[in-house]
Amino acid sequence: MEQFGRKRRTPGHKARLIKDLPVIEVDCILHKDDSNCEWCNTDLRPIGREYIREEVEFIPAHLKVRKIYRHAYECPCCKKDGADAIVKAELPRPVIPKSLASASSVAWLFHQKYEMSLPFHRQEKEWQNYGIALSRTTMANWVIKAAELWLKPLYNLLHQKLLTANCLFVDETTTQVLNEPNRKATSNSYMWLYRNSTDVDQQIILYQYSPTRAGENAEKFLSGYTGYIHCDGYEGYNKVKNVTRVGCLAHIRRKFHEGVPKTSTGKKSQCEIGLDYCNALFSIEKEIAHLPPEERLKKRKKKAIPVLKAFWGWVETTNALPSSVLGKALSYAKKQKPYLMNYLLDGECQISNNLAERSIRPFVVGRKAWNFYASPKGAESSSIAYSIIETAKANNLNVFKYLTYLFKELPNTPFKEEPELLEDYLPWNENVQVNCK
Repeated sequence: MEQFGRKRRTPGHKARLIKDLPVIEVDCILHKDDSNCEWCNTDLRPIGREYIREEVEFIPAHLKVRKIYRHAYECPCCKKDGADAIVKAELPRPVIPKSLASASSVAWLFHQKYEMSLPFHRQEKEWQNYGIALSRTTMANWVIKAAELWLKPLYNLLHQKLLTANCLFVDETTTQVLNEPNRKATSNSYMWLYRNSTDVDQQIILYQYSPTRAGENAEKFLSGYTGYIHCDGYEGYNKVKNVTRVGCLAHIRRKFHEGVPKTSTGKKSQCEIGLDYCNALFSIEKEIAHLPPEERLKKRKKKAIPVLKAFWGWVETTNALPSSVLGKALSYAKKQKPYLMNYLLDGECQISNNLAERSIRPFVVGRKAWNFYASPKGAESSSIAYSIIETAKANNLNVFKYLTYLFKELPNTPFKEEPELLEDYLPWNENVQVNCK
């Protein structure tokens, strides 16, 4: 008889969960009234301390007001001579002038909305529980202002560095912006995703808002880029010049998967045969994923080319009605063949664009929470926020710590006069890695 039981956790599981948390010890001792022997009334003496259990305590966030005063100093000797020699202490510049915003409060807004997908109207209630009536309008203004002043310069620098990558992965998804000029509120706008390969140490993930899906958006964003771009079958990407376009086997596979019968008939359908070819190619990539790009390419060519030859031979010789699921899958595969085969050109290339699809998912989750943006400025600030946050996560940073660090340091850094100073605030900078993990 088959037995079922609870899966046992590996020893030390709880210890690993809490190993980085601060510890407070609680001693349970007898009260004074109970410290005498109940039979002879002699004072009891301690003989040992027994460990009982450990538990995780939650300490809710709280707010405090920081009042900043500046001290002034004078030289008494110069004053005797009739000269005023007054020196004032240097002031830290605020993240948002003439507001109650601090670096940590603005960082928390970004973290809650763009990392935790908590819209402003729900944050509004949370801030009330903290003790301040912070309106959603104020929150939106703070986010837009902070993104424009401090995150956008960093975004622009990341954009420059992205264009030096060997391989890029690109995707786009819809969004809704209510007050776009000369457009209906119900019109689809778009959020584009551009990222580099996971083979490089310095991970970059950038989002770009645009009112339309026109290929000119990608063309403009990737102006000057000459490497590989992984994308789906959308023809708008053909607008991007001087690049090598790499197709996506995952999209081809989905077309065949749609035609697989829900119940088995004992004999493989043609769509199942196409699916098997795709699965075989994905299995090869899984086997060689751990290898460095150069060695990966050698193994890929050796193992994948025979499968690809068989697959394309089957695609060319299989007949189906053009309007059928199989016919559409075969037609799509034929169109994508020249792009897909380019993944054999470089070991850093991948067989699918799944990396871009996974990277755009945080925005899709957030979109479900707030449905639309009120203005293009809000959409643009979101594209910047998602870019900085997802890039930080990809480089193993604590998002809240990193944003707090940026909003505290950048207002006091003359990066406009000395743009090279921004390099010190990129996610992979050694100092950032030390302070923002």
